[in-house]
Amino acid sequence: MKKILLIGAGGHSKSCIDVIELQKKYKIVGLIANKKEKEISGYKVLGKDNLLNKLSSEISFALVTVGQIENYKIREKLFKKASNLGFKFPQIISPIAYVSKHAKIGDGTIIMHGAVVNAGAKVGKNCIINSKSLIEHDVQVGDNCHISTRATLNGGVIIKKNSFIGSSSVIRQNITIGEKCFINSNIFINKNLNNGKKIYKQ
Repeated sequence: MKKILLIGAGGHSKSCIDVIELQKKYKIVGLIANKKEKEISGYKVLGKDNLLNKLSSEISFALVTVGQIENYKIREKLFKKASNLGFKFPQIISPIAYVSKHAKIGDGTIIMHGAVVNAGAKVGKNCIINSKSLIEHDVQVGDNCHISTRATLNGGVIIKKNSFIGSSSVIRQNITIGEKCFINSNIFINKNLNNGKKIYKQ
């Protein structure tokens, strides 16, 4: 198996580890974090971000395993930093997710357990498609987005980059969500949203 480095050691990293272990394509060599944890799910925290330069000559593959809710900037910054150092970012797809052969998934995106990505869908780089979310036909999801657990993006929806869709929220077909938007959990969206819009309740 190819070696992979995980960048981030919070709660989200535990879910990522589970997907990677089940996928059985990559061997996790450790995690990078600016926190004090020494170990996550049995894998050693190797050190802080300043180790990335050194490790780039030893390990080819990486995945950003920092979570994302209202702040996309940390994931975006880490992805760019590691990319500039030469790390490659594979698509990580749970074997118990469904991704159509007619869908396209960007580098560094993780598709988690039970998610469905249907035909014609396009998901950008460095995204989280979380457990049991539904990305329907012809949906477009931009870079650095997090589609949370059980969220539903119906046919033809466009989610522009750096946006967050909360758990169990539903986006009506053919709706466009602008860049840097935030939609809280359990929200139904039936109109287009401009860049930077935040919806906390209906």
